[in-house]
Amino acid sequence: MKFARCLFAMVLATIPLCAQTASLRGQVTDESGAVVPGATVALTDASGVVRTTTASSDGSYSFGDLSSGNYTVQAAAPDLRGPDPAKIDLKPGLQIVNFLLRVAVTAQQVTVEDKAGPSVSTEASNNASAIVLRDADLDALSDSPEDLQADLQALAGPSAGPNGGSIFVDGFSGGQLPPKSSIREIRVNQNPFSPEYDTLGYGRIEVLTKPGSDKFRGTAGFNYGDAFWNSRDPYAEQKAPFRLKEYEGAVSGPINRQASFNLNLQRHEVDDGSIISAITLDPKTLAIMDPFTGVSRIPQRRVIVTPRVDYQVSPNHTLVVRYNLTRADIQDSGIGNFNLISRGYGRQNNSQMVQATETAVLGASAVNETRFQFVRTDTSAIANISSPAIQVLGSFNGGGSPFGHSSSVQNSYEFQNNTSTVHGVHTWKFGVRVRQQTIADTSPQNFNGTFTFGGGLAPELDANNQPVLDASGQPVLVNIQSIEQYRRTLLFDQLGYPAAMVRQLGGGAAQFSINSGNASLSASQADVGAFVGDDWRVRPNFTLSVGLRYETQTNIHDWRDFGPRIGLAWAPGGSAKSRPRSVIRAGFGMFYDRFALANTVTALRYNGTVQQQYVINDPEFFPTVPSIASLTGIQATQRAVQEISTDLRAPYVMQTAVGLERQLPFNTTVAVTYANTHGLHLLRSQDINAPLPGTHDPLVPASGLFPLGNSNPLLLMESSGLYNQNQLLTNVNARINRKISFTGSYVYNRASSNTDGLGTFQANPYDFAGEYGPAATDVRHRVYLSGSIDTKWDVRFSPNINMSSGPPFNITVGQDLYGDTLFNGRPGIATDPNKAGLILTPYGLLDPNPTSGETILPRNYGRGPGTVMVSLRVAKTFSFGRAGEGSAAAPGGFGGAGPGGGPGRGGNAGIFNTGGGGATSASANRRYTLSIAMAMRNLLNHTNPGPITGDITSPLFGHANQTAGSGGFFSESANNRRLELQTRLNF
Repeated sequence: MKFARCLFAMVLATIPLCAQTASLRGQVTDESGAVVPGATVALTDASGVVRTTTASSDGSYSFGDLSSGNYTVQAAAPDLRGPDPAKIDLKPGLQIVNFLLRVAVTAQQVTVEDKAGPSVSTEASNNASAIVLRDADLDALSDSPEDLQADLQALAGPSAGPNGGSIFVDGFSGGQLPPKSSIREIRVNQNPFSPEYDTLGYGRIEVLTKPGSDKFRGTAGFNYGDAFWNSRDPYAEQKAPFRLKEYEGAVSGPINRQASFNLNLQRHEVDDGSIISAITLDPKTLAIMDPFTGVSRIPQRRVIVTPRVDYQVSPNHTLVVRYNLTRADIQDSGIGNFNLISRGYGRQNNSQMVQATETAVLGASAVNETRFQFVRTDTSAIANISSPAIQVLGSFNGGGSPFGHSSSVQNSYEFQNNTSTVHGVHTWKFGVRVRQQTIADTSPQNFNGTFTFGGGLAPELDANNQPVLDASGQPVLVNIQSIEQYRRTLLFDQLGYPAAMVRQLGGGAAQFSINSGNASLSASQADVGAFVGDDWRVRPNFTLSVGLRYETQTNIHDWRDFGPRIGLAWAPGGSAKSRPRSVIRAGFGMFYDRFALANTVTALRYNGTVQQQYVINDPEFFPTVPSIASLTGIQATQRAVQEISTDLRAPYVMQTAVGLERQLPFNTTVAVTYANTHGLHLLRSQDINAPLPGTHDPLVPASGLFPLGNSNPLLLMESSGLYNQNQLLTNVNARINRKISFTGSYVYNRASSNTDGLGTFQANPYDFAGEYGPAATDVRHRVYLSGSIDTKWDVRFSPNINMSSGPPFNITVGQDLYGDTLFNGRPGIATDPNKAGLILTPYGLLDPNPTSGETILPRNYGRGPGTVMVSLRVAKTFSFGRAGEGSAAAPGGFGGAGPGGGPGRGGNAGIFNTGGGGATSASANRRYTLSIAMAMRNLLNHTNPGPITGDITSPLFGHANQTAGSGGFFSESANNRRLELQTRLNF
């Protein structure tokens, strides 16, 4: 608390001003009054020296420590027409120049070119390590919302700390990606230490949508894909069915002189193919089918409606309202990979979202923005068949889906109020965010029960399925795979053997679990975040940014989440009259992660009262499911309970970064940044009632001495995790000319932790040895490159290349080694090569039944292969028709009134609105454009393996059974190389 007070006092001490120099501030808006973040503002003095800056998230820009005199200032942004340059006479003190930009007649053909290209700057929001995608850069990304999100998260990648990238849509958290055609700009890693955001800046993805236009314009589009064009998935023996039809229509225009609208409609009809790649048994002979592959069709239908209205309430007040309706219906979901057809279930999702943003220009130097978001999501799942689930670890999942008939209704509310104000060389920003979530959930999860088979030590059988005996007449023991344990169970059960004999011969399920009780419950959660920050232009070549953020939430007892932020940018040798060529940038920040409502729901549901989780190791009643009442009479029955630790606190990371940004020839900037991330109190779980060391006999279910006096597992959610990460990030942004541009990055990354999230349990409940190791985010190398190349025949090539080295994976034994009902035990490194049951692997001779003295294999010891994803979009545009005369100027030209401005006033507080007018290129006079494109994903047909199987009792140990990125809620991943024909008519 003392630190927070000292920091706040330091910030307040920066308020006094001594300004005999001049400063220029303002805001960039479009004709609807919406702010234009990322707009480029260029200031040219009488001698021709040019300084540029980029508008921040609220559309504001600033130049400080200027000499008095005559200047020319101009603003530009993609898809928007800038006015003629404004000539101003700067006097000592502050002057305000606001810019009004207008939507170009044909956005696909008009290019507003920043002649200076990318440039380095000491502005806090203009770090060269940020990646900004707009216009042609967006064309290289997928049209599919799921693939687009995967591309963006891969781009953010290991830069995002332990939790991956976060997405903000028009400033709102937890946003659903809008249709790509309605996206104006995407930014990654901009202003990473801003106190305005709760999430890590390295990995933050900000999406900005398009406003309405000043004239009626529209787009009609159709995408088509077919399996005939595509290549077979490498994990299937035959090509999976695939058919894609996506329809899109969009229209925008004025409602009246104060309002405009933008409406986007989409319908997706995708018949995706599910690919089963598993190890199963022949139903007649019980022979192991290695491997078994199959394909089936999954019908998917989705409708998306997204209207937006921009309304200029008054010259200084604008209102933006955006609505999104998404309805999705997927049949036979859940099939594929290890899941057989019997596991299928129908899935429906209905989502509605309302966003409202009011922007108020308060006098000459302040802007206030109020945002409100409401999201309602209604999901349901219905299993195709109602029967117990069968899980043969690392081989196949059969039986019925454990979902049963489940449903969930979630309501999310978010309110924000942020204010930006300029005082001389200081730009202050402060605000508050309040969020609330409610959920009404019905989940009969695992109410039909699950039989699990895991393999282990068992007698070796001869060709007649009889035990092989050694010289002393004892059975020879070998380690069998999970599918072999399942085969023996079925075989000896058909032969009529009693359950005890089946288990002696290596058969029998390893575990049976079933839930019962009340399937329905409701819960809620709220959190509050407040921040204050100051960007202080100490000198023309030095900016200091300081800030403080505070967060708290309900459902956990943690009220101390203060997050200081500090950043600096220094341009050695820079001055007010010269553009800097190099900038040294550094920063530090603390970032907190919220404890999710879903975790609270889990603890409430499985508290032993609302629902009961029954677990029986080595059950003797397969395949019959006993009644719930009879389970209490089985001695080996355990009732698992999940709880939240009373001292759980919000996880947080402390991130430090220092980097060098350099302006290069050919309108190119490069940024090299070193970032260190140290995370504390990360979430993990453990069984605090596991049998005491040395007291559990794996051959006797529920045996041992238990700390709580009973054998019931108590799974505690706690915040005891540790995370450390070191990265070297290199970013290159280039706009060679108006026809060629590209963005590239390379990240070297090392990340270590003792947890990969709340689902992480330590292998040995009483031994932390080996838990600290490579984190799931420990992807050592990642390369990203995208760009746009326009040719003289109006053909555009948009490549997108994403390559990365392999992630780590955990190696387990597929058995409950410690009596905690978990199958996460890791093998030992064998010291006696003659011990029975050892397994030879690429990682050495491993012991699935480790004994005292053996070193346990560290967590995430395995390492998977890398991925190479090369995509290309080739588009040809035809222009025809005449648009006629240009549109009339919007109200409030230069020196007049308009959005974000007022009547012109001279002196130190003079306000100018620069809008309307401006020449357009010849192609902008075309009334219609027709674009025909072919989008090719995984152009090289490279096999990119998905998650690696780490269970050493699985026949697929060390291998994948699916491609990377397979599955998902709405999938288009049936084929390896995918081609998609895209057509767009713009009018």
